[in-house]
Amino acid sequence: MAARPLNVAPAGPLSLPDTGLGKGWEPAALMGATLLLFAFGLVTLSSATTFLAHRAGAGGPHYVLQQAIGGALGLAVLVVCSRIPYQWWRRLAWPILAVTWVLLIIVILPGTEAIAPEVNGARRWLLLPGGRVQPSDLAKLAIVIWTAALAVKKQPHFKSLRRGMGPFALIWLVVLLPIGKEDYSTAFMVGIIAATVLFAAGGRIAHFILLGFVAAPFLMLKLGSGFRLSRIQAFLHPGMDPTGADFQVRQSLVAIGSGGVMGVGFGESRQKYGFLPEPHNDFIFAMVGEEWGLLGVLFLVSLYLGLILVGFRVARRAPDLFGELLAVGLTSLIALHAVLHMGVGLALVPATGLALPLISYGRSNLLVIMASVGILMAIARQQPGLGRERG
Repeated sequence: MAARPLNVAPAGPLSLPDTGLGKGWEPAALMGATLLLFAFGLVTLSSATTFLAHRAGAGGPHYVLQQAIGGALGLAVLVVCSRIPYQWWRRLAWPILAVTWVLLIIVILPGTEAIAPEVNGARRWLLLPGGRVQPSDLAKLAIVIWTAALAVKKQPHFKSLRRGMGPFALIWLVVLLPIGKEDYSTAFMVGIIAATVLFAAGGRIAHFILLGFVAAPFLMLKLGSGFRLSRIQAFLHPGMDPTGADFQVRQSLVAIGSGGVMGVGFGESRQKYGFLPEPHNDFIFAMVGEEWGLLGVLFLVSLYLGLILVGFRVARRAPDLFGELLAVGLTSLIALHAVLHMGVGLALVPATGLALPLISYGRSNLLVIMASVGILMAIARQQPGLGRERG
C-alpha cells in the first residue's frame, strides 16, 4: 500500500484568497471597520437626535434618514475609489486642488449668499442641487493628494528651502487663507495633515521649524482674541466660565462621567435634552460615553485603532512613494479627526468643532472619509513589489 503524503506547512507567507475586495486581508479589514463605525454612528444618532428633531418640528428619524442617504452615497463613492487605480490621483492633483480652491472662494465672496448662506454665524456651506457641501472638507482630501504628488516630484530638492519647502508653503497658504476666513480649526487641521505628508516624504525638520516661526505671529494674532481666546482660557483654567466658554466641555464631562462602565442605556441620555450642545455632531463622543459607558468608548477606540493601524500598514507596503504618501495622508486625516474630537470631549484639548469620522452627523465629512477609505483600499489592492519607485 502506498504511503500517504504528509501534510506540510506552506513555504510562503499565509494570505487570504482574493475576496473581490483585493488580495490579502487589508481591504476587507478597512471595509469592515468602516461599516461597523458607520452602523454604530447611525445607532448613536438615532438616540442623539430625537430631541433635536422634535424641537425642529421634523420627524423623529429625520437626521438618521439623512445620514443613511449620505452613507449610501458614501459607500458608492468608496467602492468607485477602491476600483480606480490610485496612480490616477497623481495626474489629477492640480485640477482637484484648483476646483476645491474655487469652491472655497465662492463660499466667502460677497454677493454669493444665495448659494453660500450663513449658518450658525458662519458661511461654510455651498448649496448644490443634491444638498449642501462644505468645501473645507473637500480641501482635506485635495491637499493630501496634491502634497503627495508634488512631494514625489520634489524629492531631489528637499535640501533647498526655496525649491523644496517653498512651493509647498506658498500653495498651502493660498488654500488655507479662505478656509481660515470662517473655520480656523479646519484650516489648522488641513495644515497639519499637509505637513505630515511632506514630513513623511523626507522634508527637513529645520524647514518645518522655520515655517513655524514665520507662522507664529499670525497664529498668535488669530488665537489671541474673540471666542478662540475664550476657549483657550477656559481650557487652561477649567471652571473659570462655567456658563460661557467652559459650558460645552463641562457638559461633555458630565455626560461621559454619568455613563460609568456600562452606560445609562441606549436612548436614556439626559444630556441630549438641551444640556449638551451639538450632541449629534461636535460632542457625539460624549453621547457614546453617556449611553454606552466605558465599554462603548473602548469599542469605538478599538475600531479607530484598527482602521488607523491597517491604514499605516497599507502605506508601508505601498508599491511606490506616491502610494505610501497618499496612504499616510489619508490615514492621518482619519486619525487626527478622531483623536482631536475625542480629546475635546475629554477636555484634553481646547474645543475645536471637528466631526468624529463616520459617527458625527454631516454628509460632507462622511463622503470625504469614505472616499479616503476607498483610496486606501485601492492602494492595498496593489501587490507589494520588491522595491518602491522613488519618483
